[in-house]
Amino acid sequence: MKAQPDLSVTLAARKRRWADFYAGKPDARFMVLAGYADASVPPRPWPNPEGKQARLEWAWAAYTRDLRRAAELEDDFIPYLDPFTGTEIFAEAFGCTVHRPADNMPFALPFVTTPAEADRVRVPELSVSPLAILFDIADELRRRAGPAAVMRLVDTQSPMDIVALIWDKTGLYTAMLEEPEAVKHLAARVHTLFVAFLDEWFRRYGREFIAHFPYYYLPQGLTLSEDEVGAVSSDMFCEFFLPELQALSDRYGGLGIHCCANARHQWDNFKQIRNLRMLNICQPPDVTKAAYGAFAGVCGQHHGFWDATVPPWEWPKALPLGTRMVIQVEGRNRSEAAKILAKVCRACG
Repeated sequence: MKAQPDLSVTLAARKRRWADFYAGKPDARFMVLAGYADASVPPRPWPNPEGKQARLEWAWAAYTRDLRRAAELEDDFIPYLDPFTGTEIFAEAFGCTVHRPADNMPFALPFVTTPAEADRVRVPELSVSPLAILFDIADELRRRAGPAAVMRLVDTQSPMDIVALIWDKTGLYTAMLEEPEAVKHLAARVHTLFVAFLDEWFRRYGREFIAHFPYYYLPQGLTLSEDEVGAVSSDMFCEFFLPELQALSDRYGGLGIHCCANARHQWDNFKQIRNLRMLNICQPPDVTKAAYGAFAGVCGQHHGFWDATVPPWEWPKALPLGTRMVIQVEGRNRSEAAKILAKVCRACG
């Protein structure tokens, strides 16, 4: 019987491939993630404070499943601990009321409507803010799994996107034109809490992590959602968004961006960000197809393929030259996932 390789050795090799992918090495143009349905983990609970223990137990069951999956499929997947959250976490820390539906994700309700109200917002102390529960959950997961386990990052938006949760948008966009310094001052306070949280997070759990969305591995850096840029001009992007994105990329050693806004007019601005590691856009097929060409040679891309009728083992040859892509495939069961994975890996060379 063929001996199974030690999983730690397997995962170390996969991490090296991810590093080569980000470095742009020609033999690591494609990273492949394969999954299949697994009923062993119950449905994920909603991320509400009173459900802390349920969140812990769900995350632990998911990690146990992921360890098994990593041993079964020879793809580039890295198991991770998942202290999952909603988008509300930083806005709540600044004072937003959070609406928590019984059957959906929580979300923050804005409480700032004017520049004067924005000026009264203060940076909370991290250890006594609602963010503290996230460290409680992550600490317990790491205690169970050990120091080698990789943590998924919480749901992070850019500081300006967090401002757009705190400040009602009907007034925010007007203020960006008429009183821009008030907006920048609030964004600076959000930035202060944001980096305080991230500095502590990476100090406790290490610099490597799984992105907040979609779920790819980064040896270092930061990932965040950047959605408000779809509603502003290119000049406003450069004034309000680009400086903070560049500062965060420089501070943490790279940036991965998720954007589900209609923001094609910002693509050239995204390219200005030093050390842009990964881009994920959620847009119609024609826009997705254009993105692969626009960002070929710029960064890794994790958008999905633009034509659902094309099987995944044909995707590599359809991509523009120089494209680095994360290919994600799913099977109905482990056997089907393994067969699809084998075909994709052969196509990737």
